[in-house]
Order: sequence, then structure tokens, then C-alpha cells
Amino acid sequence: MTHDSSTKLLIVDDLPENLRALNALIREHDRSIYQASSGEEALALLLEHDFALAILDVQMPGMDGFELAQLMRGTEKTRHIPIVFVTAAGKEMNFSFQGYESGAVDFLHKPLDINAVQSKVNVFVALHQQRMETRRQVLALEQSRLQQEALLQELRTTQAELQRSLRMRDEFMSMVAHELRTPLNTLFLETQMRTLNLERDNLAAFAPDKLQKMVERDGRQIRSMVRLIDDMLDVSRISSGKLSIRRELVDLSELVRRLADDLSPYAASTGSTLELQALEQISGYWDAFRVEQIVVNLISNALRYGGGKPVAISLAATQNSAVIEVRDHGIGISAKDQERIFDAFERVVQHDRSGGLGLGLFITKQLVDAHGGAITLQSQPGHGALFSVTLPLAGS
Repeated sequence: MTHDSSTKLLIVDDLPENLRALNALIREHDRSIYQASSGEEALALLLEHDFALAILDVQMPGMDGFELAQLMRGTEKTRHIPIVFVTAAGKEMNFSFQGYESGAVDFLHKPLDINAVQSKVNVFVALHQQRMETRRQVLALEQSRLQQEALLQELRTTQAELQRSLRMRDEFMSMVAHELRTPLNTLFLETQMRTLNLERDNLAAFAPDKLQKMVERDGRQIRSMVRLIDDMLDVSRISSGKLSIRRELVDLSELVRRLADDLSPYAASTGSTLELQALEQISGYWDAFRVEQIVVNLISNALRYGGGKPVAISLAATQNSAVIEVRDHGIGISAKDQERIFDAFERVVQHDRSGGLGLGLFITKQLVDAHGGAITLQSQPGHGALFSVTLPLAGS
């Protein structure tokens, strides 16, 4: 047995021969015997080690056994150590009373009874080992309890996440059904009207100017459904880790100008205008289709919540990156909502009637991250919002 795991016993006597005799008497393979020839030396050992038993000679010069015992009982570290006194004085001197007052648990009288000494020491060693085993079991139980609490907390967290996922799934399906129903209903009504006009031979309803408007309406509804389906596919790719980035040399300035022109009619329909600031030519290695998604999502979001006020789009270059900024002057976003706005199915305002699944900013952030870039938001309620996207020129 190692020195650290053995039971430690302390014997204190001012006579070396007594120490040798007692050491030989109580020594076992699973015990470590420490010897001290004075009270001061014993105190030093007591403060350093955890003893199962201290056997103290009563009559020692300087600090006697009773004084040492009182000091032990007054110290937190040594207060619990059982004390057995050894004395050569006769039982008629009534040292026992004083010894028990000092904290003794037993007395041994010289000449020592070998069997009695060994039996008593064995009892205290067994008690100490039982206490140590009990302490180990308590610590193990406490550790097990903490592990169970951690596991329970993990299960609760997992359950909450599962419930949230189920709730999001239900909300997602509800939103998809609602958002798809609108363009489908419009197309269905248009088809019924056209069928009715054909049955009545009302060919005037298909005059070139009216037919052009029909085609434009159909195109808007079809694009709306395609956008919803694309968003759902992108979320699926992101969730499964299959979102791909195909890099090529892209003229970002030309791309942003083209998208601003394409979205100008939509901006006009919201009562807004697009103001583009992209004077210098900026090129880099990106996925052109994904960068288009980023820009379109940011502009569409600004127009949706911009309150009909102008939306500013700026493009600039740093040493290693391109920076795209889209600023609106609409309702703004509170600090609390900014923490969630890039999550899936989240919207700037609750019960939003402006359309969409609340996926635009979520997909935008995932696409920016996939390019090794970063997206930031600066906003205050009532003072609009500034979205800033930084894309490394050479990719990541």
C-alpha cells in the first residue's frame, strides 16, 4: 500500500525507547507511523497530516500530553482526531478525569498490555477507514448527483429545443401554406375569368394591352411562388450542410447597379426610390448567384420596412474586402430584436403582413458566412436600419 493511501498514526513520547516499542507494537502493512518526541514536534506533524489516531504520553517535559490535547481540540484541522493517553502513573492518581476533559477517548497504563493496545488501535484504524470510505461514497454520490442534474438539464434543453423545432415546423408549414395560397388563388381566379371570357367569346378581354397586364400579373405571382420555394430549398441546404459556393471573378459594381435597376419598379410600388452610390469598380471572387441573393434580400427588406422613404445602397472597397451597405429610414429595429433578427422565421415585427417566411435575413447571413464575410446591423426604433456586408475579395 502506498504511503498516501495508508492509515496514518501518531505516537508522541519524550523517550526514544518508548517510541520504538510502541511503533513495533502497532505497526501493520497498511499503516504509516509518525513519531514525535515533544508537543511542539507533534503539532507540526498534526498540521501537515491527517491522522486516524494520536497516542500521547501524558508526562513529558515542556508541553505535556494534556496541553497538547487541548491545543488539538482548539484547532479545526486536528479537532476530530481521536486521542489515547499513555501514562506510567497509577490509576489511583485519577489522571483519567483530567484526560477526558482534555479530549481523550481512552487511556493506556504502563506497562502496556500488548493485546489491549493492538485491539484498541485496530478499532480506531477500522473506524477511520470506515469514515474515509463513507466520505468517498458521499463524494461519489454528490458527483453522481451533479452529473444527473447536468444530464437532466441537458435533457430539458434538448426537450425545449425539440418543442421549439416542432413549433417552428408547424409555424413554417402554416406560413408556407398561407404565402403560397395567395399567388395560387390569384392565378386560379385569373384562370377562371379567362375561361369565362373564352366561353362567352369575349375576345376583347384579351386585347394586347389587357393581355400584357395579364402576363405581368401572372409573372409576379409565379416569381413570388418561386421565391418562396427557393427560400425553402436554401434553408434545407443550410440545415443539411449542403450549401455550395461556386467562386468566379465577379464585377460587384456592375452586379449591384443591375439589381438596383431591376428592383426600381418594386421600389416605386412601395412609394420608395433606390439611391445607389457605387462610383468605383470593385471585383472579387464570389458566387455571383449567392451575392445577388444577399443584395436582393437586403434591398427587399429595406423596402418592406422602409416606410416608403428612399433606400440608399452604397458600395466601397477596403484593402482586402468589399463592403455593401443598405440603409433605410423606416421603423428601425430594437436592440432586443436585433439579437434574433438573423434567426430563421424571425421578422422585424410580429404578425407581419408584408409577406415572406422570415427567412431573408437568415439566408443572407448564412450566405455571407459561407463567403467568409460578416454582416452587421446598426439600428434604433424609428430611425431606420443600416445593414453592412463585408466580403473578402479573394474568398476565404
